[in-house]
Amino acid sequence: MSALSREPVFQFSLNDWNTRASVRTSTHDYRLPANVQEQLETRHWFPPTFLPYLAHPVIEAAGRSMLHRLTARHLVHFLDYTTLLEHRIVNRAVETIVHGELPVAVPAPMKTAALQLYTDEGYHALFSNQVAEQIASLYGITKRPVMPRRITRMNLLIARTDQQQRPLACFLLGFVSETIIARELLDVCRDSLVSGVNDMLRDHLTDEARHSRYFTEVFHYLWLHLDPRQRTFTATTLLDILEIFFEVDEHWLRESLCGADIAGTTVMEILGTITTAQASRQRARTGSLATMSALKKAGFFAEPQNQTLFARAGLIDG
Repeated sequence: MSALSREPVFQFSLNDWNTRASVRTSTHDYRLPANVQEQLETRHWFPPTFLPYLAHPVIEAAGRSMLHRLTARHLVHFLDYTTLLEHRIVNRAVETIVHGELPVAVPAPMKTAALQLYTDEGYHALFSNQVAEQIASLYGITKRPVMPRRITRMNLLIARTDQQQRPLACFLLGFVSETIIARELLDVCRDSLVSGVNDMLRDHLTDEARHSRYFTEVFHYLWLHLDPRQRTFTATTLLDILEIFFEVDEHWLRESLCGADIAGTTVMEILGTITTAQASRQRARTGSLATMSALKKAGFFAEPQNQTLFARAGLIDG
């Protein structure tokens, strides 16, 4: 059976973008509430369950104020990272679709939807920055934004990629980001968070759930049309990207903990637990389920070498 006979119909549509995209319809102003301290008696800045180091006995013994201080610092860093990710990584991936830079020509409806996504991502950068600024002011967090290690490593990956393959690498970064973030936001939004933060994250989730479906379909379309050399590049690059996405930003975390007056010995204990290769593999396996599903749907794992490659990396069963 030829690739063309197996080619999926592009089903994703943003025809309802005017009535569903948060940039068009949300009424939230993303301001922190006047009673923020009262809310913090029962709510969080960021779900503590997402930050296992908060369970360290020294941090638990320090009480709720330390919990809020550390989760606020984490949220500001996450939002600063999100602003950079949306502008420099995801929208760069979208540009490869809009401007015909990929090795495969894509249908016109894909380009139209990509332009709408580009607008969405710009808005996500805006409201991420707005909320980060408020929390940073509240807690006196300075020397920001700090360049996240993840963004630095993504930029290095692009820089070292052969110029001919660079647009494909840019797209793959966006594909992994968008298939991961929708699941992450869904889990985060299950916690009881401070209003303003909660409004922002839920609006983000509404958009990203659709973006994940879009990037999944575009990847499927591309995969069916890539030649063997491009497929090999795609498989190995995806592994590199997934490693980047689930690595701990050790330098930033050390600075954050020390900035909260956590003793150096405790900081070393925490880093020693969460920066191991085994811990990274487990985070990647758990956090990349949506990406693995998208790859499977596209027929990526029908090629035995890809099944073996990803099994050896611990991302799927052998």
